[in-house]
Amino acid sequence: MTFGAKTSGSDDLKAILSAISTLVEEATFVATAEGITFRGMDPSHVALIDISWPNSAFEKYECDSDIKFGVRIDEFSKLIKRADKNDSIEISISEQNMLLVTVGKNKKYKIRLIESSATDTPLPKIPYNSKITLTSSKFDKILGDVQVVSDYLTIHTSDSKADFSGKGDSGEVIIDLENDTDDIDEISSKEDSTGTYSLEYLNPVVKAVGANAGLITCEFSSAKPLRIEFKVANIGRIHFYLAPRVES
Repeated sequence: MTFGAKTSGSDDLKAILSAISTLVEEATFVATAEGITFRGMDPSHVALIDISWPNSAFEKYECDSDIKFGVRIDEFSKLIKRADKNDSIEISISEQNMLLVTVGKNKKYKIRLIESSATDTPLPKIPYNSKITLTSSKFDKILGDVQVVSDYLTIHTSDSKADFSGKGDSGEVIIDLENDTDDIDEISSKEDSTGTYSLEYLNPVVKAVGANAGLITCEFSSAKPLRIEFKVANIGRIHFYLAPRVES
């Protein structure tokens, strides 16, 4: 078995680990000739992250057979956080079943791999009626504005208009979006759609990946899970799914 992957900088791996850490404590990665993937769901089955990191995004990549390797995210993250922005990160697996991590030119770590407990998690198959694409900084600001008064974000779209709102014991807020502003790339809707989602799950993952993402695409339908796609230059796909709030 030959497996090795080397990044040209540390930011992408930091973003990936930070995003995964918002949902799970242990992660199982799958490496194939095409690249590295991760899919995991939080213990309450409210949120799911699906990540695909293609071999073309790495400075060097080799994998001659499909392998799974499990790590404790906090242990792996601690090592990667020690890396400077421009430090390369190289990972491989030793014959003693240790993850070998080389940070920059002179720091070499070994961390113990854990037994893979991953099960195949299917992705939700949903026809999405509404789509909003906006800058990550704009979306992060909206979440902060809504969190001042509410624990939940409500998204509503109608034709080419959209708004984000929140309501709590202290008050409420509504933020209208316009299709023609610099921060908004696209608003489209096949039919009026409204969904309400927990900021407890949304905020951490947007903060974890947002700084590395140029644009964020939100897709949803009324009372259906929200799907967010983060467009990160050197990572093929980061999709985040979040179940809607069910009114009791």
